[in-house]
Amino acid sequence: MSTDKSATPIQPSDQQVPTSTLVNRLWSYCELLRHSGVSTLDYVEQLTYLLFLKMADERAKRPAKFRRNAPEAPLVPVGRDWTSLTTRSAEALLEHYEFILKDLGQRGGTMLGEVFTKASNKIHEPAVLERLIKDLIDPHTWTTENQDLKGDAYEGLLQRGAEDRKTGAGQYFTPRPLIDAMVDCIQPKIGETITDPACGTGGFLIAAHAYIATRYEDELYGDEGRKLQTGSITGYELVRETARLALMNMLLHGIGTSEAKPLITIQDSLAKPIHKHYDIVLANPPFGVGSVTGEAYTARTDFWASTTNKQLNFVQHIYNLLKTNGRGALVLPDNVLFEGGAGTTIRRNLLDLCDVHTLLRLPTGIFYANGVKANVLFFDKTGQRSGGRPGTRQLWVYDFRTDQRFTLKQRQLSREHLDDFVAAYHSGGSDYSTRKPSERFRAFDYDELIARDKVNLDLTVLQSASSSDMVFASPDVIAQEIVDELETALAQFTAVARALKTGAQTADDSTTEGEEAPER
Repeated sequence: MSTDKSATPIQPSDQQVPTSTLVNRLWSYCELLRHSGVSTLDYVEQLTYLLFLKMADERAKRPAKFRRNAPEAPLVPVGRDWTSLTTRSAEALLEHYEFILKDLGQRGGTMLGEVFTKASNKIHEPAVLERLIKDLIDPHTWTTENQDLKGDAYEGLLQRGAEDRKTGAGQYFTPRPLIDAMVDCIQPKIGETITDPACGTGGFLIAAHAYIATRYEDELYGDEGRKLQTGSITGYELVRETARLALMNMLLHGIGTSEAKPLITIQDSLAKPIHKHYDIVLANPPFGVGSVTGEAYTARTDFWASTTNKQLNFVQHIYNLLKTNGRGALVLPDNVLFEGGAGTTIRRNLLDLCDVHTLLRLPTGIFYANGVKANVLFFDKTGQRSGGRPGTRQLWVYDFRTDQRFTLKQRQLSREHLDDFVAAYHSGGSDYSTRKPSERFRAFDYDELIARDKVNLDLTVLQSASSSDMVFASPDVIAQEIVDELETALAQFTAVARALKTGAQTADDSTTEGEEAPER
């Protein structure tokens, strides 16, 4: 989830301050905290707790006309809420904050309990904590009055955490404009079940909820509205800390309730056969190899092929997650389109058992990992058609990569950049065969696809105007990209050094008294 730069600024109580200013203000305080021994990751974690409590307080105080299901139970119980923090100072404030974290974390089996499970205070100086609460967070209003939550500042904070290359976080943090475009293509409807098997901080789930809430507002007061909040939209995430952020984000956006069962399941999505089917799956699966242990998922008897390629396994997993006639959209790296062996088997089965109708080729420069070449694959789970005919008739490929150049700073991807693709996607209505081709958009028939070597779907539509697949950039952009590459390389070396240091410390710790540590 990235910050939408075009969004309406958050409305503070005393004056209008842009979202970016609030985020920068909070982030700059991180530099001061480092002198107190608080790391960047610890600071972001503490900020998420505090901002969650502040936003929950604002949500509870909204005028009744803006509450869809009034009266609403507060997200946080009285006495453990934001007000209880702002009325204390010094040591009493520090002690109460630690009490809140512990108390809320003991509410097992609930959304709120999962948010604060194993939460602990990392800001041990009372004066530092008090300034953060009373000077930097409390004076400003972090939500908008007429919506559940604008959330730009909160999401901006998550994005800044992802941009912190030294932590290695957010390599494949999905840009918000891409998420919104994918949701605009899929067009989720009220009553449909939606999941993301690798949900991260919940960007796809929140965007799908916002799409439905905007278009079906009059239907959100009955059973369908309650289902939307309590189980129609769910996700899976491997890393507990990331799942915590997703749960916070969902609660603040009106998805789920504090005392309800958590809507995010913390598990390796690929490790077990599925037990529930969904109408829609939206995902940007993690790039990498194998399972947590680096092995193939041999226990998955519902997979077409056994492989250590994580993305190919997610393709199979998402196929199994979908109901018949369900719709999937997932971000995939280029190698999934052409890798042989299991990749050939998986692509052939996908073409036969689904209508693989659209491929969006993405430009580089939109992900935090430099040079990533990725695509978005859209397909409907149709099964084979009558007479044994394959589910796919034509694959329409939109080339948004050739002669397109984006960077994370000088030229960021915006939703407007994807307008032409979304229009092309819907140009034939519900009949993909009547879509309107263009310079960047053309169809490939099933027979042509299946006859390609290894069923290679790495298809070219538009020839580049230059020798590379990008337009020429100005010297300052090129210089910044060189800096980014060097920072990435440095971060990788730093990660290796930390791993070696950790291994050395582990060896030292395991050496019993009187024994010599092995030579290093």
